[in-house]
Formats: sequence, structure tokens, C-alpha cells
Amino acid sequence: MDKASVLDGSALMALLRGETGADTVAACLPSAVISAVNQAEVQAKLVSAGMEEQAAWWHIAEVQCESVPFDEEQARIAGGLVTAPKASGLSLGERACLALAMQRKARVYTTDRTWKNLDLGIDVEVIG
Repeated sequence: MDKASVLDGSALMALLRGETGADTVAACLPSAVISAVNQAEVQAKLVSAGMEEQAAWWHIAEVQCESVPFDEEQARIAGGLVTAPKASGLSLGERACLALAMQRKARVYTTDRTWKNLDLGIDVEVIG
């Protein structure tokens, strides 16, 4: 992949579950990054589905996708997205992912088809 890549939690879940689009996500690795907020979402989904906490964390770590701490600039961007056209209703996790992509001017990978309608100045790649 030529352009910097940010993974949404849904994209990482697709990879971990071997779902449609997993090959697209795998092609972004190991240079892709994920917000620590989205990493926590994936951890929560795996544990909620019955996976033991430490096993879930190791499963995520095996992907070797760099986790990026949620910083003040991302917090400012994510907070501002609540009033962005077509972005209302996005969860904090979704806004954290988009903020990281906007900060890094990166392409973002997600399974959420509605993100294609966002006009945030970043490339959105919908997988699956």
C-alpha cells in the first residue's frame, strides 16, 4: 500500500474473523495503524463473544498493527466531528478512527458503508 492506512475496529474484526475484506486489510499490514480506542473496541467485542481476556489481547497483538494513543489533537478533531455534515450520529470510536486518519492524512479502512458519504478530506475504503 502506498498511502498511510488506518484501520477501523470493524476492519480489524474482519481480519481476525477471516471475513470478506480480510485480504484487503492484510495487504495494509504491517504499516497500518489503529487508534487505541478502536483497539479497545475490538478487545471488548472478542471478550464479549466469550474469548478469555488475555487470549483476545494476544489475538489482536498477533496482527502486528501499531496501536496509536488517542492524543489531544485527535480528541479535538473527534469532538468537532459531531457537527460535521453527514457525520452526526457517529460513535466516539468511529470519530476516534476518523480523527486519526485525518491527522495522518491517511486512507481509512472500515466495513461501514455510510462512511463513503462522509466528506472529511480523507480516502475511505469500505471492505466487505
